[in-house]
Amino acid sequence: LVLLSKMLRKLKEEGHRVLIFSQMTKMLDILEDYLDGEGYKYERIDGTITGSLRQEAIDRFNAPGAPQFVFLLSTRAGGLGINLATADTVIIYDSDWNPHNDIQAFSRAHRIGQANKVMIYRFVTRASVEERVTQVAKRKMMLTHLVVRPGMGGKQANFTKQELDDILRFGTEELFKEE
Repeated sequence: LVLLSKMLRKLKEEGHRVLIFSQMTKMLDILEDYLDGEGYKYERIDGTITGSLRQEAIDRFNAPGAPQFVFLLSTRAGGLGINLATADTVIIYDSDWNPHNDIQAFSRAHRIGQANKVMIYRFVTRASVEERVTQVAKRKMMLTHLVVRPGMGGKQANFTKQELDDILRFGTEELFKEE
């Protein structure tokens, strides 16, 4: 929380609005206690917040001149179908095992109507399981980029069987490489 505390202080002083994502609701509880202690106004969405309560929280945060500076979201509950383009900073407090869920989280601030550059920060504890998860996620994204992306956009990617075998072999070796 030390780094987050320093960042939030500076971000608030500079007038930024922040989305903080965590995959664990217990971590959101801790962050909520911290924000209360610091006197920061915030909203929160996790899997227990549904329907109209969810939309009301979004509307309060997005309202012009809203006092809420931070929006706490669980990565999965807050990752889809939400427009929080009034935020210009995204903090991934703990990464999801599936890198696509984190990308969905980033996208909450990268929406139609976003007038500012969006800064994205990912917190990773050095020499931890989380660091390893992040490394594996990067490799998964690289494989997605190599295999899926070339076939998009109207330009057909024609890989030979050998090229596909090489891509998959490289990806498998990278995923399970000991570091």
